[in-house]
Amino acid sequence: MLFFSQLIALLFCSVMLFAADEKGLGHIKGIITTNDGKPASGVSVQLKGLKKQAITEENGTFHFRNIKPGTYELEATYVGYEKQVQSITVTEDKTLEVSIQLSVSSMGLNEVNITSKKNNYTQTDVSNSLRLGEPILSTPQNIQIVTGKVMADQQITSLSDGVIRNVSGATRLEHWGDIYTRINMRGSRAANFRNGMNITSTWGPLTEDMGVVDHVEFVKGPAGFMMSNGEPSGIVNIVTKKPTGITKGEASFMLGSYDLYRAAVDLDGKLDQSGKVLYRLNMMGQTKNSFRDYEFNDRISIAPVITYKLDENTTLTTEYTYQHVKMSNVGSYYVFSTDGYATLPRNFTLAEPGIDPTNINDHSILVNLQHRFNPNWKLTAQAAYFNYAQEGSSMWPDSVGKTGVVRRVSIWDASNESKFGQVFVNGEEQTGFIHHRVLAGLDLGNKKYMADWGQSHALDLPTEGGIFSLVNPVYGRPANGLPVWDRSKSLRVRAGSNVLSQSYTGLYLQDELGFLDDMIRLTLAGRYTYVKESSYGSGTEDKRFTPRVGLSVSVDPGTSFYALYDQSFVPQTGLLRSGEKVKPVTGNNMEVGVKKDLFNSRWSSTVSVYRILKNNELSADPSDPTGTYYLQLGQTKTEGVEFDARGEIVNGLNLVVNYAYTDSRISKSGTNGKKGDKVTGYATHVANGWLTYRLRQGVLKGLGISGGFSFQGDRSTWSWAAANQKDLPDYFRLDGGLSWEKDRITINANMFNLLDKYLYSGAAYGTYYYWQAEPGRNLKFSLAYKF
Repeated sequence: MLFFSQLIALLFCSVMLFAADEKGLGHIKGIITTNDGKPASGVSVQLKGLKKQAITEENGTFHFRNIKPGTYELEATYVGYEKQVQSITVTEDKTLEVSIQLSVSSMGLNEVNITSKKNNYTQTDVSNSLRLGEPILSTPQNIQIVTGKVMADQQITSLSDGVIRNVSGATRLEHWGDIYTRINMRGSRAANFRNGMNITSTWGPLTEDMGVVDHVEFVKGPAGFMMSNGEPSGIVNIVTKKPTGITKGEASFMLGSYDLYRAAVDLDGKLDQSGKVLYRLNMMGQTKNSFRDYEFNDRISIAPVITYKLDENTTLTTEYTYQHVKMSNVGSYYVFSTDGYATLPRNFTLAEPGIDPTNINDHSILVNLQHRFNPNWKLTAQAAYFNYAQEGSSMWPDSVGKTGVVRRVSIWDASNESKFGQVFVNGEEQTGFIHHRVLAGLDLGNKKYMADWGQSHALDLPTEGGIFSLVNPVYGRPANGLPVWDRSKSLRVRAGSNVLSQSYTGLYLQDELGFLDDMIRLTLAGRYTYVKESSYGSGTEDKRFTPRVGLSVSVDPGTSFYALYDQSFVPQTGLLRSGEKVKPVTGNNMEVGVKKDLFNSRWSSTVSVYRILKNNELSADPSDPTGTYYLQLGQTKTEGVEFDARGEIVNGLNLVVNYAYTDSRISKSGTNGKKGDKVTGYATHVANGWLTYRLRQGVLKGLGISGGFSFQGDRSTWSWAAANQKDLPDYFRLDGGLSWEKDRITINANMFNLLDKYLYSGAAYGTYYYWQAEPGRNLKFSLAYKF
């Protein structure tokens, strides 16, 4: 406690010291509108002569801080509009307010309208929940954003529904029935964040429906200042929709193959004339069956958000999200065979139609307070509560034979409860010739998951005539009848030792030192984290200080080079056959890269090279079919190269393309495996592309054509196979579609898996294989109307 008290006092004093106004410098606060008076977002604003650039926010505002007094030219540019240049004079210790109105260009581009930058394929800034307080181009980190426009063009409806095709190296090895989405990057699982909070659990969180999501941020690799008690592979941050202050709405309807019916509405506006109280309401309802019989997934989501502007500098936002899922038994997604992968028809299922559905209710409440002390300093405080309740069942075979299996259904009732609190400050100050960008904060979290897996029932009998046939399956008459569960006792009693919990406290401080008018930026940071967790009756606690050093250099307004080093650790719980205590994962992470933005940031690209060293990583013991025991590796080394590019190449032509090479191997032998052996859970080569072209003029104006592919080569499964078992084959999927936009109407149709290939992921499991197939050629059609 003494250490915490001293550290908090030091943090407070540091913030107060920096928060004092720097004397002698001025600030610029501006707003840009179109000629019809609407806010213009995504506009490039340059302060000529100082090499300073800003992009307007969704409400049309921009800021320049710590400017030397003098007269400058302010230039605003956006495609389709006349360039505006305005002479301004900055006065010391004053904030200059600027207003600029754009006029439509006379060069025949009057069909181009200012829209939110989040409706494009690129986004120059991360959300406030990532705490960085600077453009992506300036950060010493590989950060990729999948925007709302990209997801709309690709008709993505949930996190597991193709989001990862837009980011290099991201893969999804298992489906888990869309209950939750596990994404792997750089050789291990990426942590799941929502609005900057680490909501990762062993079996969660519930996969977010994209109807409530504004955009998705992928923070690749070292991220110790945000998640030093998480995997060093990176994080996936879901950013939910917030009020914009612009009155607008959208209603959409989607239908597709396998009885997909989906309707959604997005309402955005003001609750009072003054604009002090804003609202956002998203609602969605969906029913969906499958290419496999007896399989379905129906969902409802409701997400109201209220923002109250307490005064000019203070904003309070309250957000509630409710998601309900009714779905078939999760085991229906798995198929088993002793002969190899994909040896049964694609639509083969082990599902039994009489099994009760799984029901999930997911609630979350987020309260966010933001206060700006002055143009340089901003405080953010937020708290959240998540509550997930599941009542259902799963399925796995008792035995797998040449021609049949014995299916066993297990109850799967679960509860996932999490509480979070965060307070952080962002600030900028000038001390002599050094510009400081400061980040300091406190993280608190408490997560608890419990589940009842203690009741099970064999649907089939291991006798002649009682086994479920893989050759001539019969449904509706299981030899041993259907299960009946006893839920008379509380879940807590039934869960027994099947409880996982984690609580943590983190304090961090970061200073980015800017030299030569911020062309060179040196990041120095550290985080102290205390973590206590328990899993299935065994527990551990650990505390660790993790440093972070980064360097970013801008060679011109659109190009930067960066290098980053940080450390991470992951507390672990589990049982070793030796009885020894499980050690935490520790790691050293290094990365270098280059970023390039073109065409007023309408095109962005990143190339990065990284190395991640991890010590003491746990892996499932392949000789233990019960999953009780683990093996502790010595050291693993993951290395790779990643390339991402996205944006508008020419007017109307948008492209997303990425490639990743990943190599993850044991570098020091532990209790399993030898030096040089591959680590499970990644694909060596991952490549994706998506191109959309829309006609901007002529009789076919508004018509768009899209096409994309996804490729994974040299895939490994998430568990070790026996020496005589097969590897996963390469994966290739081709998609394409047509769309049409006119005024407020958008019509979109995409055909997925155009080649009708038998696609799947899976693993070798002792004496048999299992896999989860994807649908063959399938269609989605959507109609959206903006008002």
